[in-house]
This record gives sequence, structure tokens and C-alpha cells, in this order.
Amino acid sequence: MTYGSRLRERIADPGTTPLIGVYDMYSASIAAQHYDGMFVSGFGFAASYYGLPDIGFIAWPDMMAFVQRLRGAFPAHHLLVDIDDGYVDPEVACHVVEGLERIGASGVVLEDQQRPRRCGHADGKQVLPLHEYLAKLELVLATRRDLVVVARTDATDEDDILHRAETLAATDADVVLVDGVRSVEWIRRIRKVVGDKPLLFNQIAGGKSPRLSLTELAELGVDVAIYSTPCLFAAHQAVHSALTELRRTDGRLPASDATDAVGVRTATQLLERNIARRRPVVREAGV
Repeated sequence: MTYGSRLRERIADPGTTPLIGVYDMYSASIAAQHYDGMFVSGFGFAASYYGLPDIGFIAWPDMMAFVQRLRGAFPAHHLLVDIDDGYVDPEVACHVVEGLERIGASGVVLEDQQRPRRCGHADGKQVLPLHEYLAKLELVLATRRDLVVVARTDATDEDDILHRAETLAATDADVVLVDGVRSVEWIRRIRKVVGDKPLLFNQIAGGKSPRLSLTELAELGVDVAIYSTPCLFAAHQAVHSALTELRRTDGRLPASDATDAVGVRTATQLLERNIARRRPVVREAGV
């Protein structure tokens, strides 16, 4: 079974499928201990790889190389990849989709923003004319073999949100995402217009959307939830706190015997699991 088929079957299961945003191999190593699905977040990758905001700086070869490393370390996990607007050009979008499917991505998210793009929960977003986005989306859908394709709209006008969501649901895209949904009532309205098409909801701390549990999302008819930044923002807070404490103690490291302390042994054990995942299962003769 292909990675796309596996993710498609998981999405079809009852409840809401969570995909956790990761931004580097270390955050992915921790996330893999808790969840079986990851979201390769453009916000997190731009921040960690370039030290820049998520406004269109990502180069597709860098994203593809990162996904290739992820797939090598996590052969059994679902990997949904944010490819922004397909890196502007439809031909590039198709090339990236072919490459990501070849290296083992489970799915991609393709948005309808025009440049300069913004984080889905930021102000100032502008979208392509719908026919331009649909032409790009159709090329991507014709290119993929079994990769899951999420059609995403960043429309902000209320009438346009519903019109685009309904139009995207009528395509062969596997899932529809309306980013920056502002209320539970709007989730219900979007769920109604997309019909039977699976619906994805993006949760980001400090974003425009309400904070909802998986149970609440399932009751609203949401099939997939991506958590774009919990690892990135937790790391931000933890690193800031650790270095503040290091300055306060005149450079003395905390005691390594604390129950919640992470030291060289804990980190090494975490990373050794990535080696173990790559190794084939060795069976005894006759088993």
C-alpha cells in the first residue's frame, strides 16, 4: 500500500486525524513518540531553516531534501507536506509533487494565495483568481499517482470563502482546507458546503481560529486537524527559559538528576530510535 493510500484510509476512519507540525529532525523525533502523523509546516520550516517568517522564502529543493530525511527516519509515519502555492509556477508545482511522491510523502497542501504570500492566520492575505488556482490544482491532480492532495483556500471575504470551498470540494482533491476559520459557526457553514468531501482544520497557537479538542472537531465533522506549530513554539519557550536560567545562575548548568531534566543520555536514546526504525526486521529461520 502506498503512503498516499495509507493516509487516505486513516482520514476515512471515524474521528479526526491529528497531524503534528514538525520543523526539524529533532522535533520530528519527539513527535514520533506521541503521534503517527506529521505535518511538515511551512511556518516551522521557514523559521528553523532560514530564520525567516513564512512569507514565501522557502525554496522547493530545501523542502524536498527535508522530507526525504524525514521519510528515511520515519518510514511508518504519515507525512503531509505544505508546498505553499506550489512555488508559484504550475510546472514547478507538478515537479515538486512528482518528487515528493517518489521520496515517500503521504500528501501535499496546495494553497490559492498570490505573492507576496502570508501565514494563513496573518492579515493581508490575497488570493489568486479562482480559475488560475483551479488550473494549477488540476495539473497537480493529474500529476500525482496516489498522493493525497489538500486543496486550500485563504479567502477572507465571507461569500468568497463559501464559494471557493464549494468549488474545491467539487474537484478531485482529496481534502478541503479553509485556513484562518474564525469561529465554530463558520466551521459548520464550511462543512455544509463541502458536502461529503473530507475537511481539514488548521490549529495554530495565537491564530485566528478557535482552540478545539479532537472530540469537538469530530462532532463538527472535521476529518483532519493539523497542528502547525506546537513543537516550534514549545521549543521557543523552553530555550528562552533555559538560557534565562543559565544567565541567572552565572552559567551553571542545572542538575542532571532532576526528574524532568533532558541530558545527553536521554537525547542519544531518542535519536538512536531513528536508526532502529531504518533497519529491516530480522526474522529467525522458520518464523
